Amino acid sequence: MTRIALNVLVCCLVCFIGTSSAQGYPNRPIHFVVPYPPGGGNDIFARFLAQPLHESLGQPVIVENRVGAGGTIGTASVAKATPDGYTLLMGSSGALAVAPSLISNLPYNSFRDLAPITMVANVPNISAVHPSVPAKSVKQLIALAKANPGELTFGSSGIGGSGHLAGELFNLMAGIKMIHVPYRGTGLSIIGLVSGEISVTFENMMTLLPHAKAGRIRALAVTSVQRSPVMPELPTIAESGLPGYSAGPWFAILTTSGTPQEVVSVLNRAFVKILKRPDVVKVLSARGADVASGTPEELAEYIRTETSRWAKVIREANIKAK
Repeated sequence: MTRIALNVLVCCLVCFIGTSSAQGYPNRPIHFVVPYPPGGGNDIFARFLAQPLHESLGQPVIVENRVGAGGTIGTASVAKATPDGYTLLMGSSGALAVAPSLISNLPYNSFRDLAPITMVANVPNISAVHPSVPAKSVKQLIALAKANPGELTFGSSGIGGSGHLAGELFNLMAGIKMIHVPYRGTGLSIIGLVSGEISVTFENMMTLLPHAKAGRIRALAVTSVQRSPVMPELPTIAESGLPGYSAGPWFAILTTSGTPQEVVSVLNRAFVKILKRPDVVKVLSARGADVASGTPEELAEYIRTETSRWAKVIREANIKAK
């Protein structure tokens, strides 16, 4: 047999094996990796979607929290997994679009090593202050920061997190300098705000909403382009003195690059159907999420756009990973 004929035979066998495995997919449990601790947005979405995915595909869906290094450890584990569709990632803006500009030795490439499945949702951040801070609007907060340079602090879930970048973007656009205080997770940063340890935060609505409604913090504005239907009384930062301001985490589902296209299609159809269910939209919307499913191609383009946008902020704010 000639070398050319052998190469053709090998290619045919690879295609046959991939097609065969795709046709039987899924026939065993699916692992859904959350690269952050329990209680955050990624964890909430993954655990909420696991049951309907199990019902749709007929196989158990096991949610696993693989935490560390700002979400990059869990993300890397999916990037290096067997490309068969049995390991999924509940990805988000931090590890996918921010980390490439922040971490020089990132153990994965968001575009080369991961296969997009579908967008899940955007979640606005809330600009909020401790009740002791004498600012009841974004304009008043900016004026206070200008009058007291370097005295106000804003906390976040960690360097490069959505709250950190939202705060740095706020600093840049407002021409102020609030001092960043990184915590090890969203929960701790919120405790810091509620206790008065920090002055301001820009964390996501899903986690801040209960505290705002209980009066433990004072919400000033949302960071999204439009007002949130959950708290329509809150203006956007853009309409409150910083035109063009927009920030906030987004969540998406990916798997390992090289997964057969047929398997990616099965997963995309299943998730999109789930995310369009009225009961699912109602529950997630009540927590501040703007549900937004779509095609793998749309998600890939969105990640590229977001990567470029935050690279500029990281560069201008001189953000360095520790």
